[in-house]
Amino acid sequence: PRYISPSDAKQIIEQLPPFVQTVGLFVNVAAPQIDFICKLAKIDMAQIHFEADENFFKHLQTKHIKVIRAQSKEDIVNNQNDYCLVDAFVEEYGGMGKRINLEWFEGVDCSKMILAGGLNSQNIHELKTLPFYALDVSSSVELSKGKKDKKKMEIFINTVNEIYS
Repeated sequence: PRYISPSDAKQIIEQLPPFVQTVGLFVNVAAPQIDFICKLAKIDMAQIHFEADENFFKHLQTKHIKVIRAQSKEDIVNNQNDYCLVDAFVEEYGGMGKRINLEWFEGVDCSKMILAGGLNSQNIHELKTLPFYALDVSSSVELSKGKKDKKKMEIFINTVNEIYS
């Protein structure tokens, strides 16, 4: 599901094995509320998936990663020195599977960036020359909306390992 309550998140997190890093995705939530939810649910990091100003980040106490909803190469160039997740801009937030223009990354240091949006085991070979820190995959490894498919996840991970080894 795209939304779960903090108490449901806490129940899921409590069942995870040790050393698993947990990330909560937040859209249009105030910094104190994010801090409260992360503490309550024992979420390690907040993914900030909305436009937030410097004042917001100054008040956010939870470890976080900012999402860049890129509309142009300039958006990527302006953020290449920051650890961030880069996704293609769409009007709605997240889960749309839209691919970003990979030409925008030419000449850009991608080593601090996590790439998201429209990635699947058939197209990730296009990323071989772009040294992203990580890849973020979701809808292409789902059996149905919000339900992951173990086989699709295995194929994706094996393909990534083949490409980057």
